Amino acid sequence: MSTGKVWLVGAGPGDAGLFTRKGYEVLQAAEVVVYDSLVGAGVLSMIPKKARTINVGKRASHHTMPQEEINRVLLEEAKKGYRVVRLKGGDPFLFGRGGEELELLTEEGIPYEVVPGVTSPLAVPAYNGIPVTHRDFTSSLHIITGHKKAGQPYDINFRALVETKGTLVFLMGVTALPDICENLLRAGMDPEMPAAILQKGTTARQKRIVATVATLPEEVKKQGVETPAIIVVGKVCTLADKFAWYEHLPLFGYRVLVTRPRELVSTMAEKLRKQGAEVLELPAIRTERIRENQRMREALEHLERYTWIAFTSPTGVRVFMEDLVENGTDLRKLAYVKIAAIGEGTKKALRERGLLADLIPEVYDGASLGEALAGVCGEKDRILLPRAKAGSQEILEKLSGIRVDDIPTYETYSETQDYVDEASLFGPGGVDCAVFTSASTVKGFVEATPGLDYSKVTAACIGRQTRAAAEAAGMKTAMAEKATIDSVVDLVIKLKESR
Repeated sequence: MSTGKVWLVGAGPGDAGLFTRKGYEVLQAAEVVVYDSLVGAGVLSMIPKKARTINVGKRASHHTMPQEEINRVLLEEAKKGYRVVRLKGGDPFLFGRGGEELELLTEEGIPYEVVPGVTSPLAVPAYNGIPVTHRDFTSSLHIITGHKKAGQPYDINFRALVETKGTLVFLMGVTALPDICENLLRAGMDPEMPAAILQKGTTARQKRIVATVATLPEEVKKQGVETPAIIVVGKVCTLADKFAWYEHLPLFGYRVLVTRPRELVSTMAEKLRKQGAEVLELPAIRTERIRENQRMREALEHLERYTWIAFTSPTGVRVFMEDLVENGTDLRKLAYVKIAAIGEGTKKALRERGLLADLIPEVYDGASLGEALAGVCGEKDRILLPRAKAGSQEILEKLSGIRVDDIPTYETYSETQDYVDEASLFGPGGVDCAVFTSASTVKGFVEATPGLDYSKVTAACIGRQTRAAAEAAGMKTAMAEKATIDSVVDLVIKLKESR
């Protein structure tokens, strides 16, 4: 086996939307992913199913694996010929010990690349309305590690820092906050100098405390703060309330779990993030096309039999088109067949492939689609229904007396993630609501979370069948007005407002 390669990839400060495009592309090609505790759950959920994962821990004062051992793991996995991604919180070269990890690889002649990440000293203040530089206040920025060995003094020239008159950002310094402030004051800093501590920036649990160098430790004692957090010292901290923007978004402070089929997650997640939510994408199901599908092959060879083709999901559209191509069937054979779609998502999937729906029911569910088709079909009509093997019977009940070829074209399977514990996400300070877009995603989620108390789960459901499945599991449920992604986003906003 040829020698593999290592990529040091920065995962950013927490918000999965800040993970870089290059980082995502490299991650999707990974065979082995070595990750630590500072990588956000949203980025962890992007790890491809095929990749083997190695958790090396590394959170302040709780190291699952010593740094030297991590270095060896990277070397050994690369020597086996694997594409290895070392996924690190923030940026690999900013107090991320990326340089140490590359030293051994360089000595052993292992090829590597570095993919920088969005770093917290810039991103977290930005999400709190604090520009780290501003021409009216400062023209320099200094990033310092606040971590020091227990019982030892800081090896930092605090006087030099004070004399720069720049913005100071201390990382990993929460427990040492009183020492940091005391040393700055001793070095001559004005006690009235604005200072802030910024907790869990870019996530739903973001919080800031703005005070002065003299009063910040006492304010933190009163109000409390959780790690990870960064300390910012400088006049720019006074701009926080004026320039704050993240907290004004409708879903700020709301953590949403999105459970859709793996290939359909991103649209929902993107819309929720634009409204300010911290989104964790955990596909509850995956779909697999049924191959060697003799019944579908026969249907495609005799499309002239059908008056209508009815699609009940975007996945059904995608799989049908794949079957069409594989069978060598000319798309023009659909010229005289009318097309029905269950809702807006399915309509959009058809439109993306150059097909327009002739019929969409007013209510987007199987029973309504069956009712609408029954209203336009007679005894001589014949309907092709290519859909999931576990499809609901409601549509068929409404089409009794009409010839329907109900052909399974794909199967759904539950998805689980080894590196994100879904059950633990619903404790205090965890996920605020879970979004379900089909009864099968509810089923997949339940199968992936054995032992979870589902009464703790608030379920935002796209339609009646989905809601029924969530209620049967014991969840608190709410249903969107329409079975569209936009309507589900509106529902999540209402759930947040009613908290």
